[in-house]
Amino acid sequence: MANLTGKKILLGITGSIAAYKSAFLARLFIKAGAEVQVLMTKAGVEFISPLTLATLSKRHVYTDISSEESWNNHVELGLWADAMVIAPLTASSLARMACGISDNIITAAYLSARCPVFFAPAMDLDMWRHPATQANVQRLQDFGNHLIPVGRGELASGLVGEGRMAEPEEIVAYLQRFWDKVQSLAGKKILITAGPTYEAIDPVRFIGNRSSGKMGIALADAAARRGAQVTLVLGPSSLSPRESSVQSVPVQSAEDMLAAARNAFKDADITILAAAVADYRPRETASHKIKKTGDTLKLELVKNPDIAATLGQEKKKGQLIVGFALETENEMDNAREKLQKKNFDLIVLNSLQDKGAGFHYDTNKITILGKDNKIRNFELKPKQAVAEDILDEVEALLISDV
Repeated sequence: MANLTGKKILLGITGSIAAYKSAFLARLFIKAGAEVQVLMTKAGVEFISPLTLATLSKRHVYTDISSEESWNNHVELGLWADAMVIAPLTASSLARMACGISDNIITAAYLSARCPVFFAPAMDLDMWRHPATQANVQRLQDFGNHLIPVGRGELASGLVGEGRMAEPEEIVAYLQRFWDKVQSLAGKKILITAGPTYEAIDPVRFIGNRSSGKMGIALADAAARRGAQVTLVLGPSSLSPRESSVQSVPVQSAEDMLAAARNAFKDADITILAAAVADYRPRETASHKIKKTGDTLKLELVKNPDIAATLGQEKKKGQLIVGFALETENEMDNAREKLQKKNFDLIVLNSLQDKGAGFHYDTNKITILGKDNKIRNFELKPKQAVAEDILDEVEALLISDV
């Protein structure tokens, strides 16, 4: 595992009892070879002395955005850092970051940071579970920041449950894994399909499904961060990838998606088929809006092209294909059949029976099956984290095939 030699880390400490862990965290970062600059909110100072952190980091600790010595440092530090880590992050500071409120040195530096940002929440059980907190966590992740999951155990209130700040060793390991993955897919061309397809009935109506494209977009962003050259064939969606290097190809229908996917597939090393393609389309599309003339309307539907099967048939030696299966019954049997029938190397299974999985959710719960009958089950996670799990399995397969 890579160390942190030469990495410049901004460590933000907010007002939580877990702030005592930050002294250990700073020490571990430095022991791993990093430079650490500590920023503290005024509430954080009440839990641990800036002198302690200054002694450990060998750097002045900034606690005030408006002092003469630090009024512009949030900009300079935001440019200086290779990573910003806020640990612990309270519910209050989390809300400030989510809303872009720049009223302390940490939030000011956060808004100026051009580096990856990692946040380790720390709060009581009910505060963590509150919908407002969860919405703020999701918003930070949507901005491209990295959640370091909370731990479970005894909390300061005496309750037992989720909300504990991750242990310092876990946070250091998280950053090490992050930098391990940088450029791990450099030189690879990856095709990803995502979102729904819309099959036109007339100029204003269509047949479609509830797919948002979130999973495929998360995969595209994650692959781009690992250095891959990514082509994202994206059905109708209000979302778009955050990584500017992703080449996004917008499409509407299944036939459009097939044409775009086949074009990119010729040069793809890895293909991930995350789109929810409509199985059928109207045989005929009306050129004008269909008027309401009776109590019923008959549509004749014809089968759409099977994009996964088509690409599976065209697959060349050295190409790797990952498919998706969204099932409501006989999940494992259906996934295994699809894996073999469509010539996939891996298949990602999720079930609509699992709460928090499926269309429109920000989370997903998956099982990954391989041709070797290997099965890996994963817990419910944000889709960004699910994307990393899928790519880890892809990379493991690439290594085993060498």
